[in-house]
Amino acid sequence: MVDANRIIKEFWELVSIDSVSGKERLMADLLIKKLTALGLEVVEDGAGYKVGSDTGNIIGKLPGNGRGPLLLLCAHMDTVEPGCGVQPLLEEGVIRSAGDTVLGADDKAGITTILEVLRLIREKQIKHGGLEVVFTIWEEGGLFGAKNLDYHLLQAKAGFVLDSDGPPGTIITRAPSQDRIGAVIRGKAAHAGINPEEGINAIQVASHAISLMRLGRIDHETTSNIGIISGGKATNIIPDSVTVEGETRSLVASKREALTDHICGVIRDSAAKFNAGVDIVTETLYTDFHLEEESLPVRLAVKAADNLGLTAKLEKTGGGSDANIFNSRGIVTAVLGIGMKKVHTTEEYISVEDLTGNARYLLEIVKAAQEEF
Repeated sequence: MVDANRIIKEFWELVSIDSVSGKERLMADLLIKKLTALGLEVVEDGAGYKVGSDTGNIIGKLPGNGRGPLLLLCAHMDTVEPGCGVQPLLEEGVIRSAGDTVLGADDKAGITTILEVLRLIREKQIKHGGLEVVFTIWEEGGLFGAKNLDYHLLQAKAGFVLDSDGPPGTIITRAPSQDRIGAVIRGKAAHAGINPEEGINAIQVASHAISLMRLGRIDHETTSNIGIISGGKATNIIPDSVTVEGETRSLVASKREALTDHICGVIRDSAAKFNAGVDIVTETLYTDFHLEEESLPVRLAVKAADNLGLTAKLEKTGGGSDANIFNSRGIVTAVLGIGMKKVHTTEEYISVEDLTGNARYLLEIVKAAQEEF
């Protein structure tokens, strides 16, 4: 039933369109046309104006023609850099980029899957309880599209985000919360060769603080990282300012909070030790979620895997997705593995087998919803 050649052609078309975060207009315009042609009522919300993107989130609605729950299906339109001028290659059943850019399977494999399922539903007159399709902007780096989505346009109370690694049958039921930490350490400038003792080296303060931090894998539920350090003007000037940016994540909110407090405390103590000043800003980017096996999306995904003879794998992840935001807004949402590999690198790839398997699996989930109600 799934058309492999059609899937390959559409995936090829999508990854060949530039849509790095904040510049998703061409992708959005194409998807509006595709969804409209498939019989969906399509609107674009105003999220783009709020976050500085050249488009808003795209929302398509397909009325139900049978029983069962109204389901949300979501994938994001943007890609990370380097994501412009993608040249896909098909070699021995695997699609990858030519090597100078990411491929964009994250998350255009998810978009391709949703579009193929919508076509199959239309062509085969498959019964369903209604679908709400959301293609979000600027997921990478902050989930900004989902955060600024016009939720008044949605009615679904359960759904799926197609945006994880792992083969079809992978069901993400736990994902972490994340804090962003930003600190500006203020030292004192002085000539590095004539009177260095009169200065306060902000970079030295930062390095002392970092040496005392608990970083990397803290436990099986918790991680932290310092990812950006910037400061200094010249080698002959004691640097009077340095910026440090990092993050903490955990599947358990209290662990994340404690780790953020630890990192901030170390920075403050180090600044005091060297008589430096410091300003620290923290922000919780998204909250964690933990879906029970009895929740509707998990039940449907497990049943669909069983129907297809797939091994259903309930997994946790260390990354956030639009599902974190949907769950916080009361839409019970699981994340599905779609087989993308080495994402966010120029070695990213996906197999044709997984591309076609994703469509079979999502279609079976829609069918499973009919069987349950």
